[in-house]
Amino acid sequence: MADEKGFVKEITPQSEDFSRWYIDTIRKADLMDYTPVRGCIVFKPDGFEIWERIQAAMDKRFKETGHRNAYFPMLIPESFFQKEKEHVEGFNPELPWVTEAGGEKLEERLALRPTSETIIGHMYSQWIQSYRDLPVLINQWANVFRWEKRTQPFLRTSEFLWQEGHTAHATEEEARQETMQMLEIYREVVEEVLAIPVWKGQKTPSERFAGAVDTYSIEAMMKDGKAVQAGTSHYLGENFAKGFEIKYLDRDNQFKYVHTTSWGTSTRLIGSMIMVHGDDRGLALPPRVAPTQVVMIPVGPPKLRDKVMEKFDPLHDALKAAGVRVRADLREETPGWKFNEWEMRGVPIRLEIGPRDVDNNQVVLARRDTGEKVTVPLDGAVEAVQNLLEEIQRNMFQKALAFREAHSHLEINTLDELKAYLDEVDSKNGIAGWVLAGWCGDDACEAKVKEETKFTSRNIPFEPPATKHTCITCGKEAKHTVWFARAY
Repeated sequence: MADEKGFVKEITPQSEDFSRWYIDTIRKADLMDYTPVRGCIVFKPDGFEIWERIQAAMDKRFKETGHRNAYFPMLIPESFFQKEKEHVEGFNPELPWVTEAGGEKLEERLALRPTSETIIGHMYSQWIQSYRDLPVLINQWANVFRWEKRTQPFLRTSEFLWQEGHTAHATEEEARQETMQMLEIYREVVEEVLAIPVWKGQKTPSERFAGAVDTYSIEAMMKDGKAVQAGTSHYLGENFAKGFEIKYLDRDNQFKYVHTTSWGTSTRLIGSMIMVHGDDRGLALPPRVAPTQVVMIPVGPPKLRDKVMEKFDPLHDALKAAGVRVRADLREETPGWKFNEWEMRGVPIRLEIGPRDVDNNQVVLARRDTGEKVTVPLDGAVEAVQNLLEEIQRNMFQKALAFREAHSHLEINTLDELKAYLDEVDSKNGIAGWVLAGWCGDDACEAKVKEETKFTSRNIPFEPPATKHTCITCGKEAKHTVWFARAY
């Protein structure tokens, strides 16, 4: 059943159908809407503002580390993709093409960018001539296209928003330092702004970005136990430099190829945040990214409303002046209806004030993360709200961390043990979580895990909680300790 706006009135419990819960939650929270174009969505104002806040947090850090923003064309000539064979093979199934314009067939097909390595590589070959031109540190905020067969809002759509950094350096050492620096920035934003704990690590060769020498990622666990690749940073070596002839004259008057990197995050982070923090009541937003941090609701009989508003309006203005993103709900619906509405929309704090509160010089603060209500003096309400927002931010991270630890399995050592464990979990419709396992380095062993369990390698964590000594598949000595999980 739907309300007058077309939203579902109730949210499917996570334990019943997590995918349905996800769709119910984002629709009820009014974050997006579907469009007539398959796999493309509209970001409604709240959904887009969440992205703007992620964008602002990252952009600030990018600029502090010397990067600048630029913009490159969306249309990329087909011939550019042929210059880096592995790259085009990696993206070819997902490429949408423009073949006609102005009623005439184009001489060369143009792809809608799946990523911009090729066009940026071409431009860098024009801009970089000498060691004096290096390093080049450029980021782009843009939309990209990957024609997905199965789509899910924010997580996997045919068009999505992202940032992609592309840098060029004189040496491998500088480029690798850049790769690690940007991975750490991603970790910092995702953990400190979105309150999502992640594992930093290196991707296995089979999961590496097409054309990269090494790919690194941050991986996050959702509430259904699946993994999301929340950000990647790639050391591209000289691969793209050779493909696009990006050379520079060094101090010894010798021509050398540059070493390049690329790194990116996308609006997939919004979907990750929803699935990490949401519950059966709907959306739950970390305060640092919430479009509305506090919703103020007057309570009590209409005949006493003027008395309440004498305190309500000045407090609203004081919160706003203090930098709190506050919203007053003065609609005619009942307070209970409003409470339910804003709870489903994930606002971190609900501030209630009624005639009795005015008499007692107090307000009531209700926390979205715990459901707890606290009463605070009206005179100290602004400071109390600011402190509570920080406490909620910390608590949401700790709750997500506790969930991850509770669903991370370190005791499974063989493929048979993993299959037996999954049979038990699946029979109970439970949460499988992640498994830390040894891997010998053979692609066939990694592929067998995926084939028999649908678990894929997430990354080789830099700081694993334990070290595994035998390969989960063949039992031989492990070269790596790897996180395996089902993934989005």
